[in-house]
Amino acid sequence: MAEGLRERKKRQTRQYISDVATGLFLERGFDAVTIAEIAEAADVSVNTVYNYFPAKEDLFFDRSKGVVDRLSRFVRARRAGESAALAVLRELREEVEGVSPKVGLIEGYERFMKVVHSSPSLQARLWYMQREQSEDLEATLREETGAADGDPMPALMAGQINWVHQTLMTTIAQEMIAGREPAVVSREALVLLDEMEELLSERVLNYGVRGAG
Repeated sequence: MAEGLRERKKRQTRQYISDVATGLFLERGFDAVTIAEIAEAADVSVNTVYNYFPAKEDLFFDRSKGVVDRLSRFVRARRAGESAALAVLRELREEVEGVSPKVGLIEGYERFMKVVHSSPSLQARLWYMQREQSEDLEATLREETGAADGDPMPALMAGQINWVHQTLMTTIAQEMIAGREPAVVSREALVLLDEMEELLSERVLNYGVRGAG
């Protein structure tokens, strides 16, 4: 269905407010910028900002849509004969090899992460998003494998898979903040993924294999 004029204007306004806010956050830090200052810089009312973004943290993480169900999407798209963990590892390797912004391998990512590290509220929001991601993956694994409600395996497997993802993202962020080149960090991150796969048990690597049918 084609996007109507009203919807397009709303989307463009939302994106513009987000872009203005991001620029201010990167320049001055998250905690130093107020909603009123964002509204003034974007030439909109404070109420308009809140209509699009209920919390200031939503402005900063606006470009992180799809983060919560990211691992679940990888699992649902796994190939025939491929397990849940191996599907996630494959997808992550492809993004790392492609030096993708999706895993933070882009110039300027260090500025984004420095803002996060300087703000307790952003760190708390990031932690909450990570927890949501793990819970979403657990629900997906339970659905994909037909596990009973009391079965602990989906939660245990989600924890293992989420560990791989969070370790990768944290390591990349640390290296980018240290001023490393994305291509160099990419090569080192591939080695890290191999090492993490070796640490996963066969039970994890063989969980949730998709049938050929």
